[in-house]
Amino acid sequence: MKFGGTSMAGSERIRRVANIVRRQQAAGHEVAVVVSAMAGETDRLVNFCREANPLYDPAEYDVVVASGEQVTSGLLALTLQALGCKARSWLGWQLPIRTDDAHAKARIGEIDSEALLASMAAGEIAVIPGFQGLSDDNRITTLGRGGSDTSAVAVAAAIGADRCDIYTDVDGVYTTDPRIVAKARKLKYVTYEEMLELASVGSKVLQTRSVSLAMKEGVRVQVLSSFIDDDATPADEIPGTMIVSDEELEGLDMERQLITGIAADKNEAKVILTRVPDRPGAVATIFGPLAQANINVDMIIQNVGRDKGETDVTFTVPSADLLRAQTLLGAQKEAIGFNRIITDGKVAKISVVGVGMKSHAGVAATMFRALADRGINIQAISTSEIKVSVLIDEDETELAVRVLHTAYEMDATDQAA
Repeated sequence: MKFGGTSMAGSERIRRVANIVRRQQAAGHEVAVVVSAMAGETDRLVNFCREANPLYDPAEYDVVVASGEQVTSGLLALTLQALGCKARSWLGWQLPIRTDDAHAKARIGEIDSEALLASMAAGEIAVIPGFQGLSDDNRITTLGRGGSDTSAVAVAAAIGADRCDIYTDVDGVYTTDPRIVAKARKLKYVTYEEMLELASVGSKVLQTRSVSLAMKEGVRVQVLSSFIDDDATPADEIPGTMIVSDEELEGLDMERQLITGIAADKNEAKVILTRVPDRPGAVATIFGPLAQANINVDMIIQNVGRDKGETDVTFTVPSADLLRAQTLLGAQKEAIGFNRIITDGKVAKISVVGVGMKSHAGVAATMFRALADRGINIQAISTSEIKVSVLIDEDETELAVRVLHTAYEMDATDQAA
């Protein structure tokens, strides 16, 4: 069971979490719990690091920011003990959770679960701080922002858990953001592939790394809300969304929807380089320097060449990297040979995702037609086997999501809602 920062924000919410955990143990389960720091706490600790030393040592940064989860794991163990449960905290270095030494963005190597399993078998609830681990040289490491989801999946894989329940401030995965489309439906099941695509294109329910780890290790993940009443349905009766393999879903749901979800991401910026020489290797001179600077490029369009052996190249980068990308390309202007850079930070990427696309034609055509009918201009397109993404004006984001949700017949009926 994993609880996020909003679920752990203060004594009252921690008591509610403890009651949810106690009910699972009372139902006969052996339980391990992974917790995040209290909402806002990690930001507060990061600011302390910046104030102490703007050029901070990442290893000492990890010592500071890992403390948020240490506090909540101890508090939850204390609260469970007050409710009459046997419980103890296991810090990242006590298990240990072994990681590489890439401080502030470490990757988990292995988890020693022998002592943890023995403790759980003896009826003890294990409370583990998310986000933290231990490097080979015995320094505390952290997994990067949002890393507690990854910790939870890794622990679930290490102990061979039947299921990993991620409790969050939403009660499942929806066909799209319910704040944009009131008729969005909660999904009972989503495949790892679909969740991975949705997480990467703007759906904030789960962190991408945790989904890819769950897919690799075959961990069944359930997303559900911790903001439920004490007399609510227990998690075993599946009130949330279960993320499973393609094979398992085929056995569960024969009449699958063509499209699973629609995601919107406003953290994109468009870059156009005009009059780039139309010759072999020209594109490599653009994207090579960006790759070396760890700037992710998403959509790429190369226009049809002009008469003078020139072409325009359009691509997108994360909004936060726009200035760096612009500076980098400006410094390479002579080597690349372009005329000028045109940028636009007011764009959004809209994506439709669904494994049903593998076996059905016309998904992209439906998308393009629906947007055209509402006068929404498409600036760029990218596709994968189970996803079609388009770039549009940021001001038309909500309209586009609503239009597509209706076009793919995903709106909940009043009866279903």
